[in-house]
Amino acid sequence: MRMVDIIQNKRDGYALTDKEIEYFVSGYTSGEIPDYQASALAMAIYFKGMNDSETTALTLAMAHSGDMVDLSEFSHTADKHSTGGVGDKTSLVATPIAASLGCTVAKMSGRGLGHTGGTVDKLESIPGFRTEMDMNDFRSAVRKSGLAIIGQSGNLTPADKKLYSLRDVTGTVPSIPLIVSSIMSKKLAAGSQTIVLDVKIGSGAFMDTLENATALAEKMITIGKAAGRNVRAVLTDMDEPLGCAVGNALEVKEAIEVLNGRGPSDLREVAVTLATNMVSASFGRDENEVRAECEKAIDNGSALKKLCNMVEAQHGDAGYITNPSLFPVAKYAMPIISKTDGYISHMNTMKIGISSSMLGAGREKKEDKIDFSAGIEIMKKTGDRVSAGDTLAILYANDESLIPAAVGKYEEALQFSQEPAKRKPLIYTVMK
Repeated sequence: MRMVDIIQNKRDGYALTDKEIEYFVSGYTSGEIPDYQASALAMAIYFKGMNDSETTALTLAMAHSGDMVDLSEFSHTADKHSTGGVGDKTSLVATPIAASLGCTVAKMSGRGLGHTGGTVDKLESIPGFRTEMDMNDFRSAVRKSGLAIIGQSGNLTPADKKLYSLRDVTGTVPSIPLIVSSIMSKKLAAGSQTIVLDVKIGSGAFMDTLENATALAEKMITIGKAAGRNVRAVLTDMDEPLGCAVGNALEVKEAIEVLNGRGPSDLREVAVTLATNMVSASFGRDENEVRAECEKAIDNGSALKKLCNMVEAQHGDAGYITNPSLFPVAKYAMPIISKTDGYISHMNTMKIGISSSMLGAGREKKEDKIDFSAGIEIMKKTGDRVSAGDTLAILYANDESLIPAAVGKYEEALQFSQEPAKRKPLIYTVMK
């Protein structure tokens, strides 16, 4: 078998066989197939696409390119994954709720890059919290609390690590078969039986239309079920940031607020919906009954207690969960003042995420260092009435020189109108 023939087959629109796909994944992972040939195949896939059989074969080959996490000792294992957004701290709310209701959540999460935040970075704003663990320590933490979240480590899906880096520099990231195989290979390798996908739609997401997001969700559900997993997809809005906090420690504090029965209603709604689907899919239970129990888990404090248990099991200081005022506050706070009267008609979520990164809350390169206290507190969102002189947002940084450019980027993100803007649905649909 020759790699050039596989490239030509896909270039000419033919479906690749399972053996051709396995040959490519194995050869590229081992280094026998060079980057330039992998790039050519990725570009051919970008233009010609893949059918369900091909996408499934690619996903399974990538999942098995390295270690597969063994969670067989646990029952009712459940995971959730977001396709990425701004202010998206739902893992910090949904997973403790689900764990408090009997799910075992052994989750691997990523770091932020570009305009999107990462759960691992947020958790590392808690002093002492360990996100790097070997599998024995990871399973031990799960045994202790029923909930653990660590970074993607070890030899998990090495094919995806190589291919994703290549896609990022060859303009082939927005390809549904390649997105599907990247996400689902990691989720399958991570071992959970139930997988709930939070598929984002809007200006801060990879999928900017409902049509594209639905197509992505359908593919991921099909592949997950073919691999014997319970998979659901919740399609949610990312045409404005979720909640009001953007930035690592700021987002952890906001998640704690929600688990205390306060905080933004949009964040609570999305997190409760995700937790409801994690629990109902894991146990085969009625969703309305489960949703009521999820709400109760917030109101009676059991979900917050579960978050504390996780932090302790991963060597973090749980005092920061019970007393969020311990989190450090950035040295400089710059309010952005409205210069006009009217309504906010649109927020370019990607630009708001970039503004937060410019303050030090994110990274453009994987090796960039995070300032955990930097970020943005949003005071006005889409549909809100504003008057000249109102505070639209407050930007936080420890380096004063970073603020002016971040202010400019935030102001670029906002559009105003004289008529109230129609709000988009927060949750479009749940797909099974």
